[in-house]
Amino acid sequence: MISQIHPSWHPIVEEAMRALDPAYLKFLETDENYFPDRENLFNAFKTLPLEKARYILFGQDPYPRRESALGYAFIDGKVGRIFEQRGLSKAVNRATSLRNFIKMVLLCEGELKEDLSKEAIARIDTSKYIQSIHQLRQNFEKNGILLLNMGLIFTDKKESRKHIKAWRGFIASLLRSLQNRDISLILFGKAAAEIEQFTEAKGYEKMILPHPYNLSFITDERAHRLFGPMHLLNR
Repeated sequence: MISQIHPSWHPIVEEAMRALDPAYLKFLETDENYFPDRENLFNAFKTLPLEKARYILFGQDPYPRRESALGYAFIDGKVGRIFEQRGLSKAVNRATSLRNFIKMVLLCEGELKEDLSKEAIARIDTSKYIQSIHQLRQNFEKNGILLLNMGLIFTDKKESRKHIKAWRGFIASLLRSLQNRDISLILFGKAAAEIEQFTEAKGYEKMILPHPYNLSFITDERAHRLFGPMHLLNR
């Protein structure tokens, strides 16, 4: 499962894997129905080397669709293009969290003011911005953001809490291994905010934000202070 991750992460992720319950680890090694599958669930550790990590962004769990769950928090594989000729793409408009995140960034860029409507977005010249969801993921990583969920796999909505609980030891071990590095934590929503209670998280700077699913995220001043200077939509 971890053979393809970046070599810099190998010792840390191997140690964290040992914190998983043996029965759960066996499930990960043999079950074919969860997603992202075992080849992709650690993708976040493949494309961002440890030495470039400045933040860990914790989401809740993967998108509940196989084609959407790519092994990165917040990056929806079902979304191809971010923009179309008349504003946000249909795929982005259907993805509430991503839509609100893009609006937040456009607000930071001064492209939007009080009017956050489709019509307002349609008036923006988006040709100067990135166009694909994969470019957005790359921009997160250029800013040193590791995109990780509290639960790394999805099987069924009713089992989400079970998986989040099963990965707690993994997350705790990861934080313990990284505690002497200059890394901050970005916590999206209530599930991620539980990290505040982890003993291993005590020494980290933490930014606790509403989940982007909430409309309040768009105008959240903390989100603006954090993400605005990153210019995540710039080419």
